[in-house]
Amino acid sequence: MTDKITDPVALWQKMVGEMEKGFNSFATKAMETPEFSQAMNRAGGVAAGAQKQFGDLMERYLLAMNLPSREQMTGIAERLQSIEGQLGEIKSMLSQMSANSGAQHSGAAPRPPRTKRPPSEGGEQK
Repeated sequence: MTDKITDPVALWQKMVGEMEKGFNSFATKAMETPEFSQAMNRAGGVAAGAQKQFGDLMERYLLAMNLPSREQMTGIAERLQSIEGQLGEIKSMLSQMSANSGAQHSGAAPRPPRTKRPPSEGGEQK
């Protein structure tokens, strides 16, 4: 192994570690000040306002293009999910009703009553 004092990788790691410690202490001191807090609050407010304006602009654009907005698509998806749930319930009820009626008729479809008799050899019907 090489000596730690002359090893360039070890020197580099030590230098980066010292820089990180210095930056962390500087950032910690800066974040403790009320000016930093005010600046971050202003930046957050500006970002939120810009995002709201962009959303309003996109909604107007989609309305002009006769396309649904995100909120409208979300509403459609929720309604579709509700309809699918109701269809699933109807399907299960129909399956249950079919199973119940199949058990009563021993599983076979009912046959209509036989009212005609086959003709006899002489061609007469009885």
